[in-house]
Amino acid sequence: MKLNKSFVWYFLVLIVSAALYRILPGRPYGFAPHIAMALFGGAVIKDRKWAFALPLFSMFISDALYQLLYVNGLSSIEGFYSGQWINYLVFGSVVVVGFFMKNISVKNIVVYSLIAPTWFFLLSNFTVWAGGDGSIIPHTGVGLINTYVLGIPFYQTSIVATLLFCAVFFGAYYFVNRKQLASIAK
Repeated sequence: MKLNKSFVWYFLVLIVSAALYRILPGRPYGFAPHIAMALFGGAVIKDRKWAFALPLFSMFISDALYQLLYVNGLSSIEGFYSGQWINYLVFGSVVVVGFFMKNISVKNIVVYSLIAPTWFFLLSNFTVWAGGDGSIIPHTGVGLINTYVLGIPFYQTSIVATLLFCAVFFGAYYFVNRKQLASIAK
């Protein structure tokens, strides 16, 4: 996909909307558009630096907003914390998952919408377990299993969110491209 002016605006709106949605109070934990956005970026955007920039920049904006709210006593969630860079790497790896979607079809979107949150769940929970000091979650097989068990609620809502937001992102992409192709054919 070539990034023309209309797509730049589309991506800008997408980045800001996702960032603002992520900080909404009362949003179900794990129900956010960023896994779907990372998958979409990897599958659709041919310029890989922009594929990574789409979800990571949106994450950064929402983290900055969280930090602003936290510093002002309006949120208990810190926006910036030690080890956060690992979270960005994990989200970046979801973009790589999107690179493997060679054919954009409804079937592939559904399949990859299940693979991406599963990959994120497995990798992010492993990094939480491996990166801890062992005082809360022991660095044992049981500790690793407990980390995954504790992450199940997040995983369940992230699957639903990824399916829903992928339908929105890929559906909008299809609609925009369909209109552009029809106008060229006339």
